Amino acid sequence: MRITIIGSGNVATHLAAAFKNAGHRIVQVYSRDMQNAALLAYHVKAEPIDNLSQIDSETDIFIISIKDDAIGLVAEQLAPYQKLMVHTSGATDLYALLAFSDNVGVFYPLQTFSKAKDVNFRTVPLCIEAADQAIAKGLKELAHTISNSVNDIDSPQRKTLHLAAVLACNFPNYLYSIAQQILAKHDLSFDLIRPLILETAEKVQNSLPASVQTGPAVRNDETTMNNHLQLLQDNPDLQQLYTLLSQGIIKMGINPHGDK
Repeated sequence: MRITIIGSGNVATHLAAAFKNAGHRIVQVYSRDMQNAALLAYHVKAEPIDNLSQIDSETDIFIISIKDDAIGLVAEQLAPYQKLMVHTSGATDLYALLAFSDNVGVFYPLQTFSKAKDVNFRTVPLCIEAADQAIAKGLKELAHTISNSVNDIDSPQRKTLHLAAVLACNFPNYLYSIAQQILAKHDLSFDLIRPLILETAEKVQNSLPASVQTGPAVRNDETTMNNHLQLLQDNPDLQQLYTLLSQGIIKMGINPHGDK
């Protein structure tokens, strides 16, 4: 399939590479920054462009992978080409594209991406939604060329997935950052807790999170929790966060064996 990538960020970079490796032709890569467009285009043997007026109409699909608030504006400019358009956003409704065309869909990869880290795209869940069944069929066929996990997910479900992804990925990473800062303040290396983080992540691959919850809050160990709060006395915001999370764990009513 002939594919035009609109965007040059993390998602666009990994999608373009996956499509290229699957034998598809990347026609063009668009970015407002020509340097970014050129870098990605070089790796997938495509033409870089930095103006939508330069779009090559000889393409089969526009994959719009840009900031959510710009999706509608770009879709409006691409609609006159009468090609299939999809966006890759987890939080944006299909109607953002339906406002400009009936030939639209969603191609949302449920994963966290960084340009510098390779991802086995075969394991990435792809969430598909489309304006009609014929478009959905085509998108699922395309999705199966790069992933073993292709799922029919509508807009409300996708928004819920995106929320869950933020809670399960972005927020813990923020907590990792806080932990690193606390360790560094006391001349301790973040490397010391990397195995702990990995073990926690591996546990939930085969068990539900609630059943493997550990720590002082699950034991309602007030002495330890108060000691932790004392260590955070210079940062009331972190004290509040610690208390809120601890209370949430306590309210789950789980003991160390995972029984309610």
